[in-house]
Amino acid sequence: MGFFDGLMGNASEVDVNQAQTEFQNLLTSSERIEKGYVVIRDMFLFTNKRLILVDKQGMTGKKVEYHSIPYQSITHFSVETAGNFDLDAELKIWISGSAQPLQKQFNKKLDIYELQTVLSEYVL
Repeated sequence: MGFFDGLMGNASEVDVNQAQTEFQNLLTSSERIEKGYVVIRDMFLFTNKRLILVDKQGMTGKKVEYHSIPYQSITHFSVETAGNFDLDAELKIWISGSAQPLQKQFNKKLDIYELQTVLSEYVL
């Protein structure tokens, strides 16, 4: 991911094997990371059981909040593809009990259809 993409809030895909090792202490014995994305220094990980948001806080990023969203809590979601003038793709996820969706932007290099397929596999 380029520095400019990070500043613009765009996400890039992370290495699943590296994420599996790094976040092993958060996962259940039968849980595996399917996809992972990073936005600047925050991450969100799609496992076979839930969505995990990794929010690094403060100047140093040493304080970290791990937010787990079971797939059954996701009420609906949408993807918006990149266009000619709008070069970013976008994912919106609505979670039960929350009026505002979780929104993430992706650069044009990321296959938003692949991301939608992973989410669909677990939510539907």
